[in-house]
Amino acid sequence: MYITKYPTPSDFQRLCTRPQIDTTKLNETVSAILADIKERGDKAVKDYEEKFDKVCLDSLLVTEEEIESAYNSIDDCLRNAIVLAHKNIFSFHESQKFVGKKVTTAPGVTCWQKSVAIEKVGLYIPGGTAPLFSTVLMLATPAKIAGCREIVLCTPPDCNGNVNPAILVAAKVAGVSHIFKCGGVQAIGAMAYGTESVPKVYKIFGPGNQYVMAAKQQVSLHDVAIDMPAGPSEVCVIADEDSNAEYVAADLLSQAEHGVDSQVILITTSEKKIEEVQEAIQEQLKKLPRREIAEKTLENSQIVLVHDTEEAMELSNIYAPEHLILNTRDYEALSEKVVNAGSVFLGEYACESAGDYASGTNHTLPTHGYATSYSGVNLDSFNKKITFQHLSPEGIMSIGEAVEEMAHNELLDAHKNAMTVRIESVRKANGQAPTS
Repeated sequence: MYITKYPTPSDFQRLCTRPQIDTTKLNETVSAILADIKERGDKAVKDYEEKFDKVCLDSLLVTEEEIESAYNSIDDCLRNAIVLAHKNIFSFHESQKFVGKKVTTAPGVTCWQKSVAIEKVGLYIPGGTAPLFSTVLMLATPAKIAGCREIVLCTPPDCNGNVNPAILVAAKVAGVSHIFKCGGVQAIGAMAYGTESVPKVYKIFGPGNQYVMAAKQQVSLHDVAIDMPAGPSEVCVIADEDSNAEYVAADLLSQAEHGVDSQVILITTSEKKIEEVQEAIQEQLKKLPRREIAEKTLENSQIVLVHDTEEAMELSNIYAPEHLILNTRDYEALSEKVVNAGSVFLGEYACESAGDYASGTNHTLPTHGYATSYSGVNLDSFNKKITFQHLSPEGIMSIGEAVEEMAHNELLDAHKNAMTVRIESVRKANGQAPTS
């Protein structure tokens, strides 16, 4: 990990730069695959499954028998953990239900909002080096609470054509409508355009590698909405002299094992803590099955020594991390200063893993600095708001002249006339002379 001691504010932006890759050829590849999926549908999806996932599929659809078999085959402890996590995720997201209220903005003018579920949503679940069955719960649970009519899930199968059983169990528990065996760019294309088997959806959710992310961004230009732009996963840990170095090291490594393009950053006010954390990292690395991945991630990561927690928060808000862990004695005060972050973990016991799996908050979060303007997935992500308004004759007379004046000054006379004819009608009904 790179170590920077006492940077000046002018250095902060440089320290917050993520690793960059040239995506020119990647985007060309993704564009060609998407075009093929759009033209040839299921046949193209199966061809790419054979090419990339090394599997020949007769059917893309996961059958009810396969789902039931998976449910009965997984370990009871894992099934119980999935059920517990689903319960907590459900409780947290159900509390986010929108309650609209009617507002009288002027005499005779009433306005309100109604929250309506997106009818068809698509969920992409990676199944590569780490099959993310937890993400099924994070996406399908709020979709079900919102009332989405159709919840479509795509995930890559193994070389035998089987989907990870924990993914199928999580999908069953959370209430997914249809599950399909397809991954990568071909899965995004199938959900964006629709094929003979895979329904077209209105919004696509879920993480993935750089090809999946590029595909999501490309289809979002014309064909379907997406949850958010995203890049590799990341965590920022802020620590002081009282922080438990073993906990800090564990939190950094839990993020580092995601993938070699992930990034971790430690911001601390204690030089001694740097040494302690580095020693703890080396000790814990020895025990990790994904040690090589974590080590490569650490090569692109850094430790920053700052003067105080005020400076630490300033740097963190510029970085806008996906995950922010405030492992300091004054975490409550620091939490009030958080402006840009996806999800925040307070105190020494709130590890990122809790939010990743079972505390109830959502782990599908903005990365690559997008936390400056995007929220993580929540119940609203699966809804759209429709506004309503009702005007009585009294309402026409309350705001009519203002509408006429504004429309006239924007040179939109038809807009003005739509109000004028109503004003004249109301005046006539009240026995008033029409305006000249």
